Amino acid sequence: MFFTYLRRELRRRRKAALVVASGLALGIALVIVVDSVSTGMGKAQDKVLQSLYGLGTDMTVTKAASASTGDAQRPRFRFDAQNNGDDSTQSTDRVMVQGFQTLSASTVAKVGSQSGVSDAVGGLSLQVLKVSGQFTRGQFQQSESGGGFQRGGGTGRPQGEVKGGGADFDVNNYSVYGTDVTKPGLGPLTSSKITSGRTFKATETDAKVVVADSAYAKEKKYKAGSTVTIKGVTFTVIGIATADSGDSAADLYIPLKQAQTLADAKDKVTTIYVKAADSKKIDNVKSAIQKNVSGTTVTTSADLADTVSGSLSTASSLAADVGTWLSLAVLVAAFLVAGLLTSSAVSRRVREFGTLKALGWRSGRVTRQVVGEAMVNGLVGGALGIALGLAGAYVVTAIGPGLQAQVGGGTGGGLGGGGGAGFPGGPGRRTAKTLEVALTAPVSVTTIVLAVGLAVAGGLIAGAFGGWRASRLRPADALRRVE
Repeated sequence: MFFTYLRRELRRRRKAALVVASGLALGIALVIVVDSVSTGMGKAQDKVLQSLYGLGTDMTVTKAASASTGDAQRPRFRFDAQNNGDDSTQSTDRVMVQGFQTLSASTVAKVGSQSGVSDAVGGLSLQVLKVSGQFTRGQFQQSESGGGFQRGGGTGRPQGEVKGGGADFDVNNYSVYGTDVTKPGLGPLTSSKITSGRTFKATETDAKVVVADSAYAKEKKYKAGSTVTIKGVTFTVIGIATADSGDSAADLYIPLKQAQTLADAKDKVTTIYVKAADSKKIDNVKSAIQKNVSGTTVTTSADLADTVSGSLSTASSLAADVGTWLSLAVLVAAFLVAGLLTSSAVSRRVREFGTLKALGWRSGRVTRQVVGEAMVNGLVGGALGIALGLAGAYVVTAIGPGLQAQVGGGTGGGLGGGGGAGFPGGPGRRTAKTLEVALTAPVSVTTIVLAVGLAVAGGLIAGAFGGWRASRLRPADALRRVE
């Protein structure tokens, strides 16, 4: 009897049922779209952070900021012309630790032994300045401002002075990262894929081999088998790596020991990459390292995320704040409208329910009938909402609007105040980088379950309104309506 009456009433009141279901569908669809877009924003931001941190890295450890690092450590270049006074071609390489602040390699083991740390690996971030050209009789010396060197190849004229002559020279400025080849699962190189040649072997701890970033390799026309000379040492290119995010961590990657030798930084590292045993306890691991390893700064991906700006950051904030509140407001309004419409529908059915009570129906039976109708309306609204939400998420993913993520740079220690990279984990990043990220809106099973739960909740709320109104009806109400 319950289902027969339910089916008849829903068929007879299709328009009213559709209005209630549509209101719930709109609220549920908005929740699905906002939730899926927020998930997509999170994935986009993770992709940006991976370009700085490397896959599998939960935090980085760098040397704490020190006031001792200053202009006195800026590089100087001095070129003397030949005694015969003729033009002479000269060149010199300066290999510098970025930021000039390093940690002892023994710190890596100390960090790795902390509670909650799954693995830790050290790396050395270097900057190479190669100056070459022709100089007349006299002397060139870089000015105290240290300035004006341009990244990449090409002709540059840094600030300086030429004494007793002139100069015409080129400046090539590029980044080199010393990586621990025995632990390929951590570090910036893990955010790149080998697209030509191969990566390092675990046995190549002190080999003269190099992996080149694809963009830098294209600029310099490097390929697997080419040779690169750094400070008089010849390295063989064994592979070309392409960054997943489109922005590499360094121009060249070499074994850590070779990097330490080139920079005269034996047993030194600039950055320690840390993987936590439990990703949900990163804050506990960070606290343990800060407490037990003095003189260091620990930076997590959450800390680094605060530096990401641009349209990605703005959109993420809007999705998290405005979008969430808007979806909640629409959902609450949909629930209230569904409840009021159901209550109003019951009021228009006074004669019907009053007659049923006069025929012997108890109030509980009438209430259950009303709640059953509201539940069906809620489930129909949920199904429509899920369909609309999935369609909206598909449209967002299909269009794939591009978002820009600008990661502000720094000098010296970067965020951690140590380490030497513009960002912990991002060797070579001393200026702001803008990355292009395509937005997606993935819908998870959890989101679908949430939508079903909201549909049931909407039906129960509407049923509560209607059931309360139906329970207050009396047989006499039907007689008054007849009169």
